[in-house]
Amino acid sequence: MSLLHPFRERPDGRKVRYAVVGAGWIAQEDFLPGVAHTGNSEVTALVTGDPVKAEKLAKKYDIEHATDYTGYDALLKSGLIDAIYLSLPNSMHRDYAVRALEAGIHVLCEKPMAPTEEDCRAMIDACEKTGAKLMIAYRLHFEAGTVAVIEKIKDGAIGEPRFFSSTFAQQVAEQNSRTEGKLWAGPLPDMGPYPINAVRQLFRAEPTEAFAFAAAKKGEPRFTEVEEMLSVLLRFPEERLAQFTVSYGANPVSEYRICGTKGDLEVTTGYTFQTGLRYRMTVGEKTTEESFPHTDQFGGETRYFSNCVLDNQQPEPDGWEGLADVRVIKAIEESARTGQPVKIEPLPARPHRPTSEQVEKLDAVKRGEMVHAAPPEEG
Repeated sequence: MSLLHPFRERPDGRKVRYAVVGAGWIAQEDFLPGVAHTGNSEVTALVTGDPVKAEKLAKKYDIEHATDYTGYDALLKSGLIDAIYLSLPNSMHRDYAVRALEAGIHVLCEKPMAPTEEDCRAMIDACEKTGAKLMIAYRLHFEAGTVAVIEKIKDGAIGEPRFFSSTFAQQVAEQNSRTEGKLWAGPLPDMGPYPINAVRQLFRAEPTEAFAFAAAKKGEPRFTEVEEMLSVLLRFPEERLAQFTVSYGANPVSEYRICGTKGDLEVTTGYTFQTGLRYRMTVGEKTTEESFPHTDQFGGETRYFSNCVLDNQQPEPDGWEGLADVRVIKAIEESARTGQPVKIEPLPARPHRPTSEQVEKLDAVKRGEMVHAAPPEEG
């Protein structure tokens, strides 16, 4: 018997109408395929600068309206959409999110939230001014295994948590836009939010100090504008430590481990969405393991956000959650640049953490096939 929830409509039949803003790989391969089985969401518009993508994706997903970026503001005012899914490069998040929020359009924004604290606060201010909802797409906040681990640590399953370690690596393609420094890309903004956000939830606290080293293999063309990898050490209140390494130039791995006074808990895979999560916990001489089904994490976060919109509820990973991670990332960047530890003045304690009540268990869907940009015209 499946534990997952297949397609189901809301009892009232209402749906949030989304515009997908930015038709890159994450929108095409993961967001668009999952919307149809949320039961409370639909894509009615697409914003992309590429006419080939616009035509093919509109046909494939039965999207009625498509526009380039010059038509974005008109779309926001058209009455054709209620929300946007924002998957543009990180450096563009503030502009497109603020314009949507100021128009009263809700925003589901991919992480990291934005390149600077000022950018994040501008997005939060626009959200609070108009009442339009802003959620940062922390898909793991709705994944059953991740939330189960958070709650086990909260309940003292391994005693008092004392330190955290994580390894997160991939081989990034040379032509990938995430190797372009002007887009605020690289392994830290791209991959760093995962271990940072994980340990913040597990410790239920904010880091107070960061120290980091960056490195890149000489002569490697992928890493002329961004680092190949960074190793980071974070200090937390109550004399707790967290260490992680993120890399664009190593064999793919995704795992973390948290050690406490009575036991430890190891999670693998920790951050990806292609397989189900599993953990192994050892307390004394007893070891237990648990595996969780492979779910549609993108459909799950969309379903949750749409319900927040329809029921007028505040989403849990809001703009302040995104800002909390960005402030840590900026401290890490400064430490890697200066070679010195950097103090972090924490935000007020987060009033909400992920709980089992917000878990969404949608069946995994087949990933979408990429529609590539139109070739340049021959001169």
